[in-house]
Amino acid sequence: MARPFKRVIPFLVAALAAAAPAHAERVVSAPAPAIDAAPKRKLETAVFAGGCYWGVEGVFSHVKGVKLAVSGFAGGPRDVRVDYETVSGGDTGYAEAVRVTYDPKIVSYGTLLRIFFSVIADPTLLNRQGPDRGTQYRSALFPLNGEQDRAARAYLAQLGKSGLWNDPIVTKVERFTGFQDADSYHQDFMRKNPRHPYILRWDAPKLAAFKTMFPASYRDQPSA
Repeated sequence: MARPFKRVIPFLVAALAAAAPAHAERVVSAPAPAIDAAPKRKLETAVFAGGCYWGVEGVFSHVKGVKLAVSGFAGGPRDVRVDYETVSGGDTGYAEAVRVTYDPKIVSYGTLLRIFFSVIADPTLLNRQGPDRGTQYRSALFPLNGEQDRAARAYLAQLGKSGLWNDPIVTKVERFTGFQDADSYHQDFMRKNPRHPYILRWDAPKLAAFKTMFPASYRDQPSA
């Protein structure tokens, strides 16, 4: 798509919002991870791709222990500079992603994975989430060290055996080649635009589900 669904036809998204169900997408209670990543630093960083980064960033910013959640791009060639418009073409190899900086004494990498697959991303959808289609909206995990890689692969295998989904898990663990920030318009989008039709239809339900399912991990005030 030259220009994404959420910006080209907001009137249609508004119509969808009016008819939205209680949850925009299927919510599941993903299991606690059998294997977690041992922390290496006082603050750790993790990168997740799970469709439009507005909702991914919006949910993670409300997780206790998350210090910063930044919308951007991951998964493409290291030496190629990209932005929202180029990635939206679907042929750069990059996906919309979020870089999460967190305190592992408060929230673990495994807990972030559990929240991600419970309320943010459906791991059985190939190159799409919600209304968005294309490789730039794929779900992927980008481990930044061996501990995260081990935990991510183990958790995907665990989810595959959980019976929570009828279809196979297609989320991949991908090599981390760097992260590029999206421009300021896309940062903290849910917090700045709570009444945006796309947020109301697709992302606010994810945040509501997170608050309900993980009350001990939820905080009202989002990270900076």
